[in-house]
Amino acid sequence: MDKTPWSVPVSVEDIPETGLHVEIDAPAVARAALAQLANVRELPELSAVFDLTRRGAGAHVAGRVRARVGQTCVVSLEPIENTIDEDVDVVFAPPSAAAGGADEPPEALSNGTLDLGALASEFLLLAIDPYPRKAGVEFAPPKAEEGGERPFAALEALKKRMGSGKP
Repeated sequence: MDKTPWSVPVSVEDIPETGLHVEIDAPAVARAALAQLANVRELPELSAVFDLTRRGAGAHVAGRVRARVGQTCVVSLEPIENTIDEDVDVVFAPPSAAAGGADEPPEALSNGTLDLGALASEFLLLAIDPYPRKAGVEFAPPKAEEGGERPFAALEALKKRMGSGKP
């Protein structure tokens, strides 16, 4: 498996025929690494709840990823906190079956194992707003003063001194 900040591996063989309910909370070290990866101020909470069911040699994972993300407003530069609450619905299959031509191909298992921590991290990172705004804050460009210095005023003055400027 790839090196991820948060890893909770589950072997498909360990999923009973009746299914498996899993609740996970990211440790502080994993949250700090994910916050750095996501370029956010902090990640004080990250948890996930999954229901796993077997599908042949693969598995179906359904559930939710929840988090609190500390960010900085792109307009006011004030600290803000956003809540992430993402649905998860993913099918995993052995690499040979994952390469099929379906509209939404399944995710590939690695040695018969899926990683719930990596899955939760992926859904978290995709859900983070890259341009967060504090509620009620809107960007307003600075107003130009009337009669103030114009960017091409020097060129205009030069053109007048040299005549009409036309050949």
